[in-house]
Amino acid sequence: MTGLEAHGLSYSYGKKKALEDVSFSVSSGAFCALLGPNGAGKSTLFNLLTRLFVAPEGRIVIAGHDLRSNPRAALAELGIVFQQTTLDLDLTVQQNLNYFAALHGLSGRNARSRIDAALDQLDMRERAGEKARALNGGHRRRTEIARALLHDPSILLLDEPTVGLDAAARASITDYAHALAEQGKTILWATHLTDEVRSEDDLIVLHCAHVLAQGKARDIAGDQPLQDRFLAMTGEDA
Repeated sequence: MTGLEAHGLSYSYGKKKALEDVSFSVSSGAFCALLGPNGAGKSTLFNLLTRLFVAPEGRIVIAGHDLRSNPRAALAELGIVFQQTTLDLDLTVQQNLNYFAALHGLSGRNARSRIDAALDQLDMRERAGEKARALNGGHRRRTEIARALLHDPSILLLDEPTVGLDAAARASITDYAHALAEQGKTILWATHLTDEVRSEDDLIVLHCAHVLAQGKARDIAGDQPLQDRFLAMTGEDA
């Protein structure tokens, strides 16, 4: 069963090709790393998957729903954590979650139970009354992941979610995303850091608007460390 499919996606900014004939699939319940250097097209791809941009060419299928013909059903299956924080920094953690729940039509006891469960799952209950502005980077990311999970999406998209975090926070967020995959969520994790990719992960290597490889990370790495293989494929620092 496929959680996420892209077929023949292309997108340009004027004459600059950001993506060219990009195709891939992510199985339901898999953790898939989208690995590419800065400028590879990862964020453009996320913008297409979330319909912030509309691809003039190609097709996207999300949990069986065609994004072009049935966008409401497709987008309802997505939870999204963007590279730049999208929290309202002047609201508390609880208020941010309340607001997002309301946007999804969740209210009353249902909203409260989902928010409480998300706070517990991300170990954020004690910080629910703190303003987002006062949180460190790791706790902001936890809040954003909790928010993205409130409507129980089947697929979670995370665009460079560990940028700016210290090593301990990076490891914690990465571990948590893998745990979500083990619980059945489909995870697409965009990164330029090879140390966030485990050997058993599914892996898509994106570079200069093209998919260079897709498969298990261990198979793509072969007899080399993944960092060395990635550098050889892209000519970039890993």
